[in-house]
Amino acid sequence: MLSKKCKYAIHALVHMAKEPEAKFLIKDISDACNIPKKFLEAILLDLKRAGVLGSKQGKGGGYFLRQDPATVDLAEIVRLFDGAIALVSCATHKFYEPCAECEDEETCSIHDAFKQIRNATVEMLKSETLDSLAKKEAKLKAKKKRLV
Repeated sequence: MLSKKCKYAIHALVHMAKEPEAKFLIKDISDACNIPKKFLEAILLDLKRAGVLGSKQGKGGGYFLRQDPATVDLAEIVRLFDGAIALVSCATHKFYEPCAECEDEETCSIHDAFKQIRNATVEMLKSETLDSLAKKEAKLKAKKKRLV
């Protein structure tokens, strides 16, 4: 399960991806995404440190996307906030640790199964970008509006 911090980061970034050239005030993102302001401040700082966001102080300032929303995928954001995507440490890519219970990873069916699950999950997360999610949300809202 995603941490609340990761989930909020994704919501904030998708909101920003709708207007990729704009600068956003913390209060505006907080209100639009229903994220507690203090929590959002910490999230945006983490995203800034990671190079996903930039910020400008003063009049006309705020947070802005430093990267093209089409190049920022969910795998990057999940790893930034929640670490490993795999469910077991021996199947992780960036956070690998050998499994204490396993005698031989090459013949371990559990390792193999969780590695396959990790690979499929990573591919799915990489296929969804901030841009694709923002466009998908716009389509869903337009569809709902037509139905009402």
